[in-house]
Amino acid sequence: MSGTDDTLCGEVRTCLLPTRHAVNGEVAEVLLRLRPDERVSLSQRPNLYAVSPDILTGVDCRLPTANMARVRAVGTVATRAVLTEGRVLQATACFRVAPRGQDRRRPWGYYLVRPGVVVPLGRLPQRELAQGFLRGHQPGELDVGSIAEGLLAHICRQDDLLDQDRPLAAPGTRLRFAAAPGPDGEPARLVRFTLAEQGVRTVELRVPQGTEPRAVAGLCEDLALHDWLLTTVVNKLDGIQLGSMERTAALKVLRPLVDHLLHLWMPGARVDRSLTAPWEALEEDPGFTRQWQTQVQRIRDQLALQAVLLQSNALAAS
Repeated sequence: MSGTDDTLCGEVRTCLLPTRHAVNGEVAEVLLRLRPDERVSLSQRPNLYAVSPDILTGVDCRLPTANMARVRAVGTVATRAVLTEGRVLQATACFRVAPRGQDRRRPWGYYLVRPGVVVPLGRLPQRELAQGFLRGHQPGELDVGSIAEGLLAHICRQDDLLDQDRPLAAPGTRLRFAAAPGPDGEPARLVRFTLAEQGVRTVELRVPQGTEPRAVAGLCEDLALHDWLLTTVVNKLDGIQLGSMERTAALKVLRPLVDHLLHLWMPGARVDRSLTAPWEALEEDPGFTRQWQTQVQRIRDQLALQAVLLQSNALAAS
């Protein structure tokens, strides 16, 4: 990140785009065109991936801290939207903050030329900021999750482009992250990844000094995307006795997963090479891809079973 002592905090909201069919690149560009002066970034390989330009939200409020210190900060939060394969929508709101601020508030022009930076008034304990942010904001403190959610809602309300008919019910998730630079020369490292209630995940990272905030945001969006995919598939299959279900009921559960989600699993495909270590740690424990492959095999086994039952019924009828 730009300053060697700066901490980057943010939140990623992930949901299914409210439309029956995945949108193409042209529609994705229109959906994510948040600013007339900047274009949407669009790539086709290894899958369709659209990224909006950043938009800025001015803030002047207290920062969340673990020791409940009342630290006021002023600046801007940067927010962007990402759409993967025209199907999964994400919004990320984040800010960078230095450990030492200023003794007085400056005019807004001072902060506007520092996009995505909030400046504390006085000294800010970095460790207490990271822990307090991951814990969650208190009343009167900066709430970047609401900023991200507002962007999601704005995009999802574009009824002229979206039919509001999701192919499956899939609750959204929230991934809250804090990334601080490690010692000089130290590679990226996952400090912890936790699952909390109500779809909240927290990620604490150490990243190489000088790492761009957009690269860190990209890593966290990738983690959030794959966590959402795994969570959605597990929730759909958990507790359902597929083997004893009628064919129509079983296919109603399985087909949307096959048609809309299974092909999206590509962990780390767009993550900056300097930030791949956190993904490698998650692949070891808890083993995201192992869990995913287990669920995919369950789906394939059940589809094979349904095909055998259908063939058996056809033979019996003849």
